[in-house]
Order: sequence, then C-alpha cells, then structure tokens
Amino acid sequence: MPVTAAAVEKPLAAKVLVIGHRGASALRPEHTLASYAKAIADGADYIEPDLVMTKDGVLVARHENEIGSTTDVADHPEFAARKTGKTIDGQAVTGWFSEDFSLAELKTLRARERLPKLRSTQYDGQFPLATLDEIIDLVAAESKARGRVIGIIPEIKHGTYFRKIGLPLEDTLLATLAAHDYTRTAPVEIQSFEVGNLKYLRGKLADGTHGNIRLLQLLGDAEEQPFDVAAAGGQLDYAQMMTPAGLREIATYADAIGPSIRAIIPLKFNHLLGAPTRLVHDAHAAGLEVHPYTFRPENYFLPLDLWQGIDPRNVNEAGSITEIRIYLATGIDAFFTDDPAIGRKALDGR
Repeated sequence: MPVTAAAVEKPLAAKVLVIGHRGASALRPEHTLASYAKAIADGADYIEPDLVMTKDGVLVARHENEIGSTTDVADHPEFAARKTGKTIDGQAVTGWFSEDFSLAELKTLRARERLPKLRSTQYDGQFPLATLDEIIDLVAAESKARGRVIGIIPEIKHGTYFRKIGLPLEDTLLATLAAHDYTRTAPVEIQSFEVGNLKYLRGKLADGTHGNIRLLQLLGDAEEQPFDVAAAGGQLDYAQMMTPAGLREIATYADAIGPSIRAIIPLKFNHLLGAPTRLVHDAHAAGLEVHPYTFRPENYFLPLDLWQGIDPRNVNEAGSITEIRIYLATGIDAFFTDDPAIGRKALDGR
C-alpha cells in the first residue's frame, strides 16, 4: 500500500546529507581528485569513492575494475596485450582490469568521461587516477581549509571477485582508514551491494575502536541478488531484503540502506513519477537510515513530466531540484547526486 500524503515520514538523521556521487560526476570525470574537489566546493557533505584493487594491493577509485570505458588505456600500445575477457559477478566483461596493473602503471593513464553522449568530454585526458590515500589527504586538507567536516562513503566493488583472486578489499580498506589521522575521527560509511563483507566488517568494528565508521547496505533491483549470496547458491534477493523482515535483518549489521531512488518512488509505465512505496517508512521502523542513489541533472534521467525541452542531454537544474524535493518529502536521510550544487540548492531551499 503506498504511503499517503497524510502519512508524512520524517528523517531519522539529525541532518539530511548531500553525497557527491563519484564526486561531482556531472561536471568532471568521475572518481578523480578534480571531481571530489568540485563536489566539496559545491557543498557536498560526503564524497563517494568506489574502490577497486591494483595487482600490488593498492585501493584506487574506479566505478568498475574494468577501466577501458573511463580511462585512455586503449590509447597506450604498451598495454594492448592486457585487453582480455573475464567473468565479473557472473557477467562476461571484455577490457582492461585494474588488478592486472600496478599502481605505477595505472598512474600513466588519464581519466575520461564515462557518459560522453550525455556529458562534456572537455576534461578527458587531464586527470590521473586517484588512490584512496590521495582522496583522504584531499578531504582532510579541504576540511581544514573550509572549517567543516567532510565525510567519506567508500564502496567496496566486487568484493567476492577480488577475494577469490587473492586481493580482498575489506582489511586493506580498514587499514588505510586507520593509517590517516583524518579518517580515524571523521565520519566514514562503508557500503557494499554484497552482504557477507558488511557482516565481516561489523565483526571487525565490534570492539568500538572505530566509532566513526558506519555501514551501508546497498540494494539493487528487486529481482537481483547480492553476488556473494548468488555465488553461494543462496535464494535471498533484494526484494526480500526490502521487506520489513528483511530490513530488520539488515539492521543487525548495518546502519543504513542505499536503494535506488525508484525503489522509493517508482516511475509509472509512462515514465511519470508514481506513488511512494513503504520502503522509507519500513526502513525507519527497523532503525535504518535511507540513503538512495542517484539524482542526475540531465533530462535523460528525469521523469518525463520534469523535462525542460526535448534534448535528453539538457542539464535541467529546475527539474532536478523538483525531483529531489519530492523525494525529500518521503523522509530520506541522505541522497547521492551527480551534481552536489543542485543537491545543496534542493535541500537548503535556495
């Protein structure tokens, strides 16, 4: 049964947070220091590095371990022979993979826009790949300069896959966070679409020495399964995890959920916004905050009734602000956005 207008849900969080999704990825190539710096300058409360591993065990920020679509690796003849095919989380993928490169080799590459048909490519070739250490140093310096705390919300990508090839991310992530003064006290929220690694991390954090670290269970499409569950032959899917009973189970090891925005307010068959589901209410009832992903400013990503003009590439600030505010009314506690400046305006009412 949809939540009605009379059943207004309030956030659990004392302050609703703007999360820079891969930085300010609508404005700069994602997961670069330039993208994170722009997100912070534009008012993001948290920035989000997706993490993969190099072959020499260093955490770098990429949305996927396949780097062909977001770097200029294809233009490097010295790496041509490393193009290969692999099975990642049950899917056949062809390209170049972070785990086949040393950090020194990856540092010779430059980032490219992931969505060149929708977004500007003017910054292609300018920015190197960033390590988690470099990201933490940037955030610490920006926090000091701006006089405000900036959180980090790292995502563990392909946890089961990396563990299987002998490059587990979880302990390296905790060790990296512990190695920096800033991330020993600043807010950190570790996220994953898998379940087992979050439970593992909950155990590692149980002694209370990392009181600044929280855990976020990401949720995919209803019919999908967390890959670690699927790999083990389990039956649990995200639809079950979004039921009241499933949310209570998540609350035993995580502090928040990260569903798609469309799991909160789906689109109808005609691509207009429908009625809110009970997900925010049920998550709050289980004691979980709700941090949905992802608001994007281009017409292409917006409900049809919020478009401005007919060009899907049109950056539609007014439409994006309206969409975010509709979702804020459901009681969400934070949100991921590709354009934190727009997110800030939507939240602050400017």
